[in-house]
Amino acid sequence: MQRAIIIDRYFKLRFLFFKWRCSLTLANKLTLSFAMACFTGLSAQIYIPLPFTPVPITGQVLAVLLSGVICGGAFGAVSQLFYVGLGLVGVPWFAGGTAGSLATFSPTYGYFIGFIIAPLVIGRWTDGHIESRGFFSQLKLMMLGVGIIYLCGAVVLSLAIKSGFWETLYKGVLPFVIVDLIKASATAGISFSILPKSSYNGEIDKAKYAQRRY
Repeated sequence: MQRAIIIDRYFKLRFLFFKWRCSLTLANKLTLSFAMACFTGLSAQIYIPLPFTPVPITGQVLAVLLSGVICGGAFGAVSQLFYVGLGLVGVPWFAGGTAGSLATFSPTYGYFIGFIIAPLVIGRWTDGHIESRGFFSQLKLMMLGVGIIYLCGAVVLSLAIKSGFWETLYKGVLPFVIVDLIKASATAGISFSILPKSSYNGEIDKAKYAQRRY
């Protein structure tokens, strides 16, 4: 009986969080976005440089994907705009505690473009479709997000180092696939566990799930 009460409270709390998030003022949504930017900066300190490519392995991708779920599509993208913008003007929270520069161009800057687009896609789809909140649906969305990051990163990397298709794959995509699949799976598990399986945002398919409470 006690266990059932705890589970019911948990379901109710996760529903209330997302209902609350959708009703936030602009200032509060920006604050939540900034908090996720800080989480992305923290995750970037998980940093493993690779000798054959300018692109390191980092923990950023998990935070980027999760920002779309926590903040929603538009403000998930805003969270990464905060992260990228502040990093470019000198906040040392890029990979390994470094900062970027508006005056110089890095081969890794394309991944930052993907960081902004990926949570926008993930968040918009998740907020708009209840059916997208199952584990495998979330896993597909997270893998799509990873694909967006790879595409943007690889295009800019190839232009920066003047590499061909196979060299770009070797230096900008293939070394990270297994690690990022693990991150995508972990993020899908987290989002599945925290997302309500009922309507909190006027979803397209809310009538189909009208009987669900949380």
